[in-house]
Amino acid sequence: MAQTRRHKVFISYYHEDDQRYKERLVRIMGNRIVDRSVDTRDIVDSNLPVDEIRRRIRDDFIADATVTIVLIGPCTWQRKHVDWEIHASLRDTAHNPRCGLLGILLPEHLNFQKPTYNPRLIPPRLASNCDGDDPYAEIQDWTRNPASIQGWIHQAFERKKRQPDPETSNLDLFANNRTTNPLRGWQP
Repeated sequence: MAQTRRHKVFISYYHEDDQRYKERLVRIMGNRIVDRSVDTRDIVDSNLPVDEIRRRIRDDFIADATVTIVLIGPCTWQRKHVDWEIHASLRDTAHNPRCGLLGILLPEHLNFQKPTYNPRLIPPRLASNCDGDDPYAEIQDWTRNPASIQGWIHQAFERKKRQPDPETSNLDLFANNRTTNPLRGWQP
């Protein structure tokens, strides 16, 4: 594989459940990426207004990234911060250019290593950008192969020249974490 450029990567994930995978990903990638992610100690949201949390995530972390990776565990689809981070990654403004977008299914996810995935178990903004013949985003299965991951990151960077699904801007931002059963009424 030809040498690809080193990207600044924002990693979005459910901190409580998937922190170990975030740490493994950073360790696996070593100096192949620049990690621009929010650490659990960077923003303590219990004392801050929602708009301030969103602004800090967007302006202090995502604005400097070129690609956002969403680590998709069993409960990632429910998390308001993941929704906000994907939303901020898809916006294209003078101060915050749009990021490439890549989802990585973690081994605990119901759809890991399956030929297709249930979009109801994926963060909605990510899932809607993986549809169609020329999608803005992709979803891959977790691997420990740094060359594969680096290739996926670079492909996500190249895809950011495309337009994301316009419907994602019409989705309301999560006000709270979701708790409903995503499979209720779903038929493949």
